Amino acid sequence: MRTDRLQQEFGIKLRWSVFPLHPETPAGGMELAELFAGREAMIRDMQARLLQVAAAEGLPLTERSRTYNSRLAQELGKWAEEQGQGDQFRHAVYRAYFVDGVNIALVDELQRIAAAAGLSADEAQAVLAERTFAEAVDEDWQRAMDMRITAVPTHLCDGRRLAGFAGYDDFVRLIGENG
Repeated sequence: MRTDRLQQEFGIKLRWSVFPLHPETPAGGMELAELFAGREAMIRDMQARLLQVAAAEGLPLTERSRTYNSRLAQELGKWAEEQGQGDQFRHAVYRAYFVDGVNIALVDELQRIAAAAGLSADEAQAVLAERTFAEAVDEDWQRAMDMRITAVPTHLCDGRRLAGFAGYDDFVRLIGENG
């Protein structure tokens, strides 16, 4: 991923925060056409742009027609970070959601994803059942609102912001490096 490459090439440290992306989405998911009713052209343009940037960056990405609620995945991601497996979990969730079309709102799917990232599926289930990291996610959501962040991904560096699915050169400009 681009952020991994930035860390390797420029030695930057990342702080991951999560965002309330369509928190009203039910556990079973929602068709993008329903979520963005009347904006079908926007959906096509967005998908085309995502596929183009992903291909240029060598990222796997499959066109999708459904979205799923990511709240529990965000909570589990906070736990994965605490376990020192945040990057592995983020990569596994990315692949599950954006490549395989997995419903990341389902506890059993999140347990499987956690196990694929080298984490304990049983511990993941307990974290989700107890909502251990709900407050950490609430804090991130509040910070996003306070900073008026309205799109994901949004990357911040020294007061500058990069919103959307951007290419590597855009990230380099954001961090102020000339390569």
